[in-house]
Amino acid sequence: MKERKTAKKIVKILGIVLVALVIGILTYLGDYYHADQTAHDALISSDQVNVREEGNLTIFTPTAGQDETGFIFYPGGKVEDIAYAPLVRALAEQGYPAVIVGMPFNLAVFNINGADAVIETIPEIENWVMVGHSLGGAMASDYLAEHEDQVSGLVLLGAYPNESLTQSSHPVLSLYGSADQIIDQQGLAKGRDKMPREASYYEIAGGNHSGFGNYGLQAGDGTASITQAEQQVITVEKMLEIWKGN
Repeated sequence: MKERKTAKKIVKILGIVLVALVIGILTYLGDYYHADQTAHDALISSDQVNVREEGNLTIFTPTAGQDETGFIFYPGGKVEDIAYAPLVRALAEQGYPAVIVGMPFNLAVFNINGADAVIETIPEIENWVMVGHSLGGAMASDYLAEHEDQVSGLVLLGAYPNESLTQSSHPVLSLYGSADQIIDQQGLAKGRDKMPREASYYEIAGGNHSGFGNYGLQAGDGTASITQAEQQVITVEKMLEIWKGN
């Protein structure tokens, strides 16, 4: 009898622990950075850019003069995907189709191969460049490492690669803000050992980690001395210096 009571107590305690764990996980996953109004406004189609949603994809298509190169964007961890709409729309305004891949629970680690859906949905684009912010950058680099024949390059925004890209034949660009207090500086430095020899690096003076998207200031980040819009203009300019005309 005593053993039975003990067993029931153990089962009850385990049940309570399990419920608490589930609640904790759901609370963590449900707590994320939301897109601001500027980001929502960037989702409205215009005479320059058509914006549409297809499944978990937000697709920005130039209305005229579409380039053969397109960009696939992986959002940062625990950031609403459409927070990057202004940055991605700016690429489309320059004539480049661009797509944001929505991630389960706003974590790209749960959909590393999300670019597959983009390539299947828009087969007419010959060259796709992976772009990722923070965690999304690490996952975008993983995708490039495993799909050299399907994509043509990589842009890391406040991020560094997981897998070695030293044998990659594609252009790789690393952009980061001088006021970024989120990125692991040691990881960023060590990440250079995993980059191709011809990789390009650019520090955005006055930029921070949060400025690549429109979701407010991320907790623990440094204070930027330039606006989000200014940081994103520089980001697009540096990207197109490499891929314009490719």
